[in-house]
Amino acid sequence: QQGIGQPSVYHAVVVIFLEFFAWGLLTTPMLTVLHETFSHHTFLMNGLIQGVKGFLSFLSAPLIGALSDALGRKYFLLLTVFFTCAPIPLMRISPWWYFALISVSGIFSVTFSVIFAYVADVTQEHERATAYGLVSATFAASLVTSPAIGAYLSASYGDNLVVLVATLVVVVDIGFILLAVPESLPEKMRPASWGASISWEQADPFASLKKVRKDSLVLLICITVFLSYLPEAGQYSSFFLYLRQIIGFGSASIAAFIAVVGILSIIAQTVFLSNLMRLIGNKNTVLLGLGFQILQLAWYGFGSQSWMMWPAGAVAAMSSITFPAISALVSRNAESDQQGVVQGIITGIRGLCNGLGPALYGFIFFLFHVELNELPPDQTSGKKAIQDLGDERAIVPGPPFLVGACIVLLAFVVALFIPEHSKASSTRKNSNSISATLSNNLDQSGEEDIEPLLQDSSV
Repeated sequence: QQGIGQPSVYHAVVVIFLEFFAWGLLTTPMLTVLHETFSHHTFLMNGLIQGVKGFLSFLSAPLIGALSDALGRKYFLLLTVFFTCAPIPLMRISPWWYFALISVSGIFSVTFSVIFAYVADVTQEHERATAYGLVSATFAASLVTSPAIGAYLSASYGDNLVVLVATLVVVVDIGFILLAVPESLPEKMRPASWGASISWEQADPFASLKKVRKDSLVLLICITVFLSYLPEAGQYSSFFLYLRQIIGFGSASIAAFIAVVGILSIIAQTVFLSNLMRLIGNKNTVLLGLGFQILQLAWYGFGSQSWMMWPAGAVAAMSSITFPAISALVSRNAESDQQGVVQGIITGIRGLCNGLGPALYGFIFFLFHVELNELPPDQTSGKKAIQDLGDERAIVPGPPFLVGACIVLLAFVVALFIPEHSKASSTRKNSNSISATLSNNLDQSGEEDIEPLLQDSSV
């Protein structure tokens, strides 16, 4: 196989790290370009751009997941990374084309879907929770230092150098995939004729969602993912703007905040996640993560001083254990050759949230007349920034975050109904008894092997 060594989680980790390290470098220049391009209704326009990107990801995720099950993971990693990062060189050349390309790049912005399928190919089931935690922690690690580096380079040498460095990082990532990443999906797991194995029903995200409701466990997981990630996606799209405009953080403070939360997220997703999964189980780990997320969003919503954001960030780091725990639960309900499709559905739901969440937050900011009329200087204090608000917003500085806390509370209620034991484990127990019963008849019958539970790859 092409690549270096045997396929492993570490190949996936490097790909994720480099991709999001490149985007992390652009945190400070992005705020400047966004304000210069859309000086009016900045939060709303930012929400619409990210919304289009997220909705396109929702539409394309099941198809890309299904194709990766048929053709392999390597080249779909290449496609997703290339097209996701394609807008970066245009940031300073043509901001309008940059934002337009960001919107369109949502078609391929499903790297996590392919990465989680890659990890599922190379790990045993009992290893996946830890492996998914490692991937998510790497995502956090990529954002620990890159915004600070980007802010320093921007202040010292200008935004053009930051864009150049980010572009070079993307080139290294693409080269790593081409030369070093081996294919993780064995040839025997691929269908003989991939065209016959891909149907419109698999590629249609809405058909996939209709199929999901036939499986009560997957349905509950999908609803939980939707309700928990909707406010998270809105938060990601606007939080740095919020810190800069409303709370009064400077570029250095934003970079430091990202670094601290990133480090704590790494600890949460590596040290705490595996221990929690072992001690309290998969479901309770998900519930704990949702509880931290509710507290975090409420804290952001009521926080009016810069010092209040730091402990809220620590709570946010603990809430990052939710999605790796959910991904591990989902992987237990998919056959080895269907991991791409199943993870694609979940990633598709997250993509839908990436569309609706930013638009929702942008609209709520717009309703409460929160505008980025002027970029405050880096030395602006949180106290001064909050004094510029009206009395109504001073009581609740971040209305979208409070709405998000209520939505996650609904997710918590739904997650309470997720069964303690996964369907896959009970299926394996049943299959063991079935195989014992049929073992004496297999030699006499010419029938095919029993189809796996998730033979319909749409589910």
